[in-house]
Amino acid sequence: MRFGAIGLYVNNMETMVKFYKDVMGLNINWDGSGFTAIEMEGQIHHFILCTREGFEESIPEVYHWNKGINGNMELCFDVPNYSDVDIEFQRVINTGAKPVYKPTTESYGMRICYVADPEGNLIEICSGNDDTYHVE
Repeated sequence: MRFGAIGLYVNNMETMVKFYKDVMGLNINWDGSGFTAIEMEGQIHHFILCTREGFEESIPEVYHWNKGINGNMELCFDVPNYSDVDIEFQRVINTGAKPVYKPTTESYGMRICYVADPEGNLIEICSGNDDTYHVE
């Protein structure tokens, strides 16, 4: 068995496609349906967005969707250097992400920050390459 994809079940597909395309910079070719798989060359095989409604129709069960910040998982985006964490944090906040945790150099040597997408999914931006900062 091998890991194939990460999927998010979304409430508003149009909003989420726009966010991950325009704010996070992913190359998304969406046909307007309730599903899209974004190929991540050199990374995980796919990043999937699927409507909650479509998922519930295909696998009938009672689901309880998170409200607010979803603390069950995160999507993590690596950047080359510590300074890039700060640059990307400001860029994604300016273009529509919700700030959750400002850029901070952690005691274990990573510089990290967290934002949330429009439906509250956590996104980490991080780097382990200290180009300008030191542990605070």
